[in-house]
Amino acid sequence: MNKLTTRARAFNLIKERSFRRGDFVLASGKKSKFYLDMKPTMFHPEGAHLLSELIFERIRGLKPDYVGGLEMGAVPLVSAINLLSQMRNQPISGFFVRKEVKDHGTKNRVESAGEIKGKRVVILEDVTTSGGSAMQAVKAVQAAGASVLLVLSIVDREEGAAEFYAKENVPFDCLFRVSEFMSA
Repeated sequence: MNKLTTRARAFNLIKERSFRRGDFVLASGKKSKFYLDMKPTMFHPEGAHLLSELIFERIRGLKPDYVGGLEMGAVPLVSAINLLSQMRNQPISGFFVRKEVKDHGTKNRVESAGEIKGKRVVILEDVTTSGGSAMQAVKAVQAAGASVLLVLSIVDREEGAAEFYAKENVPFDCLFRVSEFMSA
């Protein structure tokens, strides 16, 4: 399957399973006329496959050691990307950043396949608005000694994330923009 077909099929699945119009209150308290809940797409077998293909194609040239992000946005896709990267003989390990450190066990904020200190990572986010959520993951992996190659959002709501990351000197990209869904 070519990249355009993969992207078109992923777009249609997101539009069908994850994009809703209506009146919604976002986590920030802001009101919105649309909502994106990516979990129904990310947990769908075809959705996980298509999105992991698009993500892998976007990041493989960066040669990251790890891919992951803040719980829960990145978690559904990390294992799919790990598996795909292994199948393509370009293994990329996974991690996730806890929002809060557990008070027992290892008490790690970053849970990963191995030590991330000195490693090159890509931060994934399912949906970006202002960029603040994924920035928590950026700061956590930087504090653990990793370097961030890219913050990659599945869908950017186009409400300031790109400008925020540019100001922070953190590379940012997205697979889809909300304007694509609004005009579809």
